[in-house]
Amino acid sequence: MLKLTKKADYGLMALKYLAEHPETPALSAKDIADAYGIPAQLLAKILQRLTKTGLLRSHAGMNGGYALSRDARKISAYEVIHDIDGPFFITSCTKGSKSCELTPSCTIKEPLARVNETIAGVLKSISIHDLAEYESPAVKPREAHGLVSLTL
Repeated sequence: MLKLTKKADYGLMALKYLAEHPETPALSAKDIADAYGIPAQLLAKILQRLTKTGLLRSHAGMNGGYALSRDARKISAYEVIHDIDGPFFITSCTKGSKSCELTPSCTIKEPLARVNETIAGVLKSISIHDLAEYESPAVKPREAHGLVSLTL
């Protein structure tokens, strides 16, 4: 089963929350964590990482916090996941040039590489703005667990 890590999940949720509150110059990790009922310390580390990679801006001081570094339409779900977890692969055989001992007889490496590219393409086509626009009528933010589902 393909599944996002909790860190990537929380990162997507946080950027979605920031996109939904453009009127606020900066939101704290605690504000965002409280909105979704997620661990504030873990979220703070994730937001710091996303600041280092350039997806967020941080503001120090009394009214400090985090804000998107650019328009939510220009930040993809793929970027967030990549910046938190690094490159993702559905199987280890698609990583780099190092081949496994089954390479000469393997019949699934290339099809799985295409699946991996398709998933990456889908994630690249989904912006944080898209996530912020989506509102499930039955789920309120505090009840949401931030699961992202892909249909290929």
